[in-house]
Amino acid sequence: QVQFVESGGGLVQPGGSLRLSCEASGIIFSAYHMYWFRQAPGKQREFIASITKVDTTNYAVSVKGRFTISRDNAKNTMYLQMDRLKPEDTAVYLCMTNNVWGQGIQVTVSS
Repeated sequence: QVQFVESGGGLVQPGGSLRLSCEASGIIFSAYHMYWFRQAPGKQREFIASITKVDTTNYAVSVKGRFTISRDNAKNTMYLQMDRLKPEDTAVYLCMTNNVWGQGIQVTVSS
């Protein structure tokens, strides 16, 4: 079945960087647009970034200029490079497509 596994999260200081990965299995990865979302405690899940089959990207205003989405179809993997992290970026980050979600990975930005 289709499965996504996120990795690369953790604790980082404000201003720091992390790179998240989302490895896909059970799908022809190159055929799908892919998405990153996040959910902070007590808040609704929010769109962060997307990348199409032809590498067109789109970002939420809150992360534009700080986060970069990319994909490697040969590795069935999508990435989210997160720079200049802020405490308000603290959340569980999830990848998805076609109504299938990964389990999520915790990112905590704190001094």
